[in-house]
Amino acid sequence: MTSVRDVLLDQLAACHNDESWFKSSTTILDDISVADATRKTSGHSSSIWEIVNHLIYWNEMWLRRFVNDEVIEKHTIENDETFKMDYTKIDEAGWNEARERLNQSFLEWRDTIRNCEESKLERRIPSYFNAQWWGVISNLCIHNAYHIGQLMVLKKQS
Repeated sequence: MTSVRDVLLDQLAACHNDESWFKSSTTILDDISVADATRKTSGHSSSIWEIVNHLIYWNEMWLRRFVNDEVIEKHTIENDETFKMDYTKIDEAGWNEARERLNQSFLEWRDTIRNCEESKLERRIPSYFNAQWWGVISNLCIHNAYHIGQLMVLKKQS
């Protein structure tokens, strides 16, 4: 029987760089220019880069929470703010930095899951709906996959 760890690692790999059921974030973002990353198309309220910023925020946030085993309900930022751009960094270096941060967040998640105690994945989070960590991480992967789909649609439109 496959373990929870193996399922999570498979989900993270699919979102990160494994070509399985859908194009990975790495494949989609690899050849996108700064102009295409910042373009907003009709019918979409966010650009590719803004969605990448959103994914970076939530992946890094939940990774910190998992590593520190601490979930505080109070958010210091509204969800819409997680899409915001740093308009002083809209250039090739800034775009490369954003892609690398997303890549690094997936690498860190995969390494952390690979090396954590299985019992930690089963542990409940009393301050977060009493959910188990494995379920929260699985939902984070679903969240990533949803937005990766948006990235693919936006890429096709550019």
